[in-house]
Amino acid sequence: MTTPRLVPHFIAGKLHQAPEGRLAPVYDPATGAVAAQVSLADAALVGGAVAAAAAAFPAWAATPPHLRARILFQFRDLVVRNEDRLAAIITAEHGKIITDAKGELLRGLEVVEFACGIPQMLKGEYSESVGREIDAVSLRQPLGVVAGITPFNFPAMVPLWMFPVALACGNSFVLKPSERDPSLGVELALLLKEAGLPDGVFNVVHGDKEAVDALLDHADVEAISFVGSTPIAEYIYQRGTANGKRVQALGGAKNHMVIMPDADMDQAVDALMGAGYGSAGERCMAISVAVPVGAETADRLVERLAPRVRALKVGPGADPENDMGPLVTGLHRDKVKAYVDTGVAEGASLVVDGRDLSLQGYEEGFFLGGCLFDHVTPDMRIYKEEIFGPVLSVVRARSFEEAIGLVDAHEYGNGTAIFTRDGRTAQDYLRRVKVGMVGINVPIPVPMAFHSFGGWKRSLFGDHHIHGPEGVRFYTRYKTATVRWPTGPSTGADFLMPTQK
Repeated sequence: MTTPRLVPHFIAGKLHQAPEGRLAPVYDPATGAVAAQVSLADAALVGGAVAAAAAAFPAWAATPPHLRARILFQFRDLVVRNEDRLAAIITAEHGKIITDAKGELLRGLEVVEFACGIPQMLKGEYSESVGREIDAVSLRQPLGVVAGITPFNFPAMVPLWMFPVALACGNSFVLKPSERDPSLGVELALLLKEAGLPDGVFNVVHGDKEAVDALLDHADVEAISFVGSTPIAEYIYQRGTANGKRVQALGGAKNHMVIMPDADMDQAVDALMGAGYGSAGERCMAISVAVPVGAETADRLVERLAPRVRALKVGPGADPENDMGPLVTGLHRDKVKAYVDTGVAEGASLVVDGRDLSLQGYEEGFFLGGCLFDHVTPDMRIYKEEIFGPVLSVVRARSFEEAIGLVDAHEYGNGTAIFTRDGRTAQDYLRRVKVGMVGINVPIPVPMAFHSFGGWKRSLFGDHHIHGPEGVRFYTRYKTATVRWPTGPSTGADFLMPTQK
């Protein structure tokens, strides 16, 4: 029996093995076998990574922005050249279909491409003659050491939402990826080094709560970016801000898709299939609630959805012909199954039951078939809580006003969509709905990299959305200088408030 490989940390430009500490298993979700072990960092190891980042920061911050951008250009090209290998790593540890893994890399690279334009985004402002012989200048400067804590569902895309913008702005970075699929973070670090990034500017430490708390408490960490569940997001925001840090913590979601009676039903069903069951529902922007307006609309929707859900092709992510791969771990699969059990007990109608799915040759894999509920009501747990699996709930609304009220009343406000042919209805929904990202006949409205990503209500803790212009603002401090070069002798002290006359 072979010993599983050990996933290393990456500190100060070098792979760092720490086998003497605590270890956690990394599974192959398709087979259920332990494919690797990952070392869980303690506070001392995290402190070493932060120290390396702090030592590298001054020289990196002093590097002209266009030279920082050139390194990111090189990094972008290296990721493209290694796309197949990186996608295979994602699939092997997360389980998602290989084509979906490649799509994740592409969406992450869009942020790298945005960050390559940092010289333009860091341009300050200049005002001449704000007073007699006085000019004003504004500029944005990097924070210092910043950290990213990222989730298992996007081991490439979410880190790429964070560190390219942070590095482009002149910060040094410590990444704490999910311990469930940790290898991709190290691979990205190695490609950054190959692209020419100085040692210590980017570091990777693996771990659980002990590592997270060490980052939240470390005096030299200036800011924390987080994506994950709402309870953890709230914890990170509260502890980080209590320690004087800038924090953006993106939490959970319960994304609704409203289907109006005039919607193209074929388009709506296709959209729900991809948005509800793609990546086995393990997306923070997945549609987990369908809200058909009117009984006839609901009946037509469920009638067309049910056979499509039953026909989902589920299997190993390495086969691009499959629609859906396994869930990330056995524990998570069992948690999702338990939610389905709860929905049945609460009285929802389980139209399609995927709990008993078993694949020949992959009996130990973490597979679950697609599940479809109808007649779900807002008081049920399967409606109120984020399931994060291939479970779609249909909540019937009698009117547009009831549908928008349903969305607005939910504690989460991450993403939503409306399918309709009527422009006035769509505009009304866009303007009124209390959600941060809205799709109009688009089921997963993830903004492009030059816009910013983030929800409302308990889907976001902090004042800044992630990547795009908001990302630049988050990773920089604003500074203003008021400048005068006197041309004559001093006129004496003035003890009054400076004013212009």
